[in-house]
Amino acid sequence: MKTQPFLFASRILSILFTALLAFPLSAHDYESIAKDADFRNSLRLAEGVGFVELSAGHTYYRTSNMSDCKNPIVLVHGFSVPSYIWDPTFDFLTRKQRCVLTLDLYGRGFSDNPDVDYTDTLFATQVLELMDYFALERGTFIGLSNGGRVISQLAGLEPDRVEGLIYVASSGFRDVVRSPDTRVTQAEIDALIATYPQLPEGQLADFKYPDRFPDWANKYADLLIHKGFARALISTRKNHDSTELDRIHADLQESTIPVTTIWGDSDTVVVYQDFAEKLDRLLPRRSEYTVPESGHLPHMENPEYFHRLLEGTLFEGARP
Repeated sequence: MKTQPFLFASRILSILFTALLAFPLSAHDYESIAKDADFRNSLRLAEGVGFVELSAGHTYYRTSNMSDCKNPIVLVHGFSVPSYIWDPTFDFLTRKQRCVLTLDLYGRGFSDNPDVDYTDTLFATQVLELMDYFALERGTFIGLSNGGRVISQLAGLEPDRVEGLIYVASSGFRDVVRSPDTRVTQAEIDALIATYPQLPEGQLADFKYPDRFPDWANKYADLLIHKGFARALISTRKNHDSTELDRIHADLQESTIPVTTIWGDSDTVVVYQDFAEKLDRLLPRRSEYTVPESGHLPHMENPEYFHRLLEGTLFEGARP
């Protein structure tokens, strides 16, 4: 999964970093910038945006309407594109005067790239720790693609803090097995970095109509300058496993937590038919909707339809 437009427009980095964005990246530019204190201090942060040091590293977050908020809507991004991928929905919920919290998961965006195993539990704990930082008791969690795995794991860890779960194009229902060796070698990192020149254009496969998003590949290219990005992606993939998530989903079926699944009608990244039978078996009482004219990112390709669905799920209003 993939990416956030908001902060790229507002950040001011060093002359070197500006040059990297202004010209095509060379092999020397890939993974050349550490996300350290100097990096964080070089960013111009808007109101409601900041960093907090959690147990595994510094976490970048963005908030809105947080005054007196105890039960936010928490947006969790997917596999590789950080929180800016949620910008259309973040802005919509902000206009609706909802309190919203989103973050860059470890190894993505502006958050740290710690030298750890990138597991569902790592990410779920990061979200919960961020909620603790803001003294947030409970929330409604919306997980996009790989973010669906994260919000499931979160519900498994602390179900009493979950008011509702909304899965958008979630990859968390597929059958996957953890790698027998989750260590990440330098050879594996080098092999992935060798694909970086082609990687940004590959992100366009998320869309049914990629020509409508001409800047998407360039935004993704910005991510490739951060040290540790390749290792984080490889480790995440190696640690994917469906065994625990299947158990959590079965427990959700027996709980009172409302579960909603939303899919793009033309998603070729997470193909619904590959796990439809399993999903019906694990979560038959869920509410489910399909967004027309959209691929893997329905909230971006058909935001009006998608946001009407959220209105019907999160607050009073009719669904399409």
